[in-house]
Amino acid sequence: MCRVAMIDDHQSPVWGIKALLSRHDDLVFAGHSDTVSGLLSGVDGVDVVLLDLRLTDGTTPRENVLRLTDAGITTVVYTSGEWPELLRSAARAGVLGVVLKSAPEAEVVSAIRRAFSGDAVLTTEWAAAVDSDPALAGVDLSPQLSRVLTLYASGETSARVAELMGIHPDTVNDYLKRIRQKYIDAGRPAKTKLDLFKRAVEDGWLPTPRRLGEHDAH
Repeated sequence: MCRVAMIDDHQSPVWGIKALLSRHDDLVFAGHSDTVSGLLSGVDGVDVVLLDLRLTDGTTPRENVLRLTDAGITTVVYTSGEWPELLRSAARAGVLGVVLKSAPEAEVVSAIRRAFSGDAVLTTEWAAAVDSDPALAGVDLSPQLSRVLTLYASGETSARVAELMGIHPDTVNDYLKRIRQKYIDAGRPAKTKLDLFKRAVEDGWLPTPRRLGEHDAH
């Protein structure tokens, strides 16, 4: 059971999500607040938060995502898509994904379920926002390093990458350390495998995943 909360200072989206979740047995509406502070102090046991980018309390998407992450809550941006600069701020803070308020029900539900499972929710809107980010420093990888990144970020184990490339597993691990260091140097840390997947998508080493809901029915 996934407990979903919302942070939005408008009531209409909240009513819509509450009604949507009531139609799915594995999803439950846990609560709502106008602010991150209000949610953290007033709602317990939240797994996934749908976060509006623009809140009237003056907080930034980046600080909101970081606070929710520190509290152990997965964040999915739920937005009209009108403020790409705010979306870039959330992306830089490590938000797990983005879904538009205009998206069909299947796409919203799929985004929540994927986030609950720890999977990236990389829509075309997310990709467009990070692609247009002037602060997103590129990382130059050799063909060998890019091949390791592509295979590993796609889900292969380091042992399997070694087998596919005909190199020793220790060499793969060394390459992964070098790749992570390059992203650290660029100000874009990639501590986890999911982080590496997102960096690979951002930099074009992997394609942007298909739109949610296309073949994701439950």
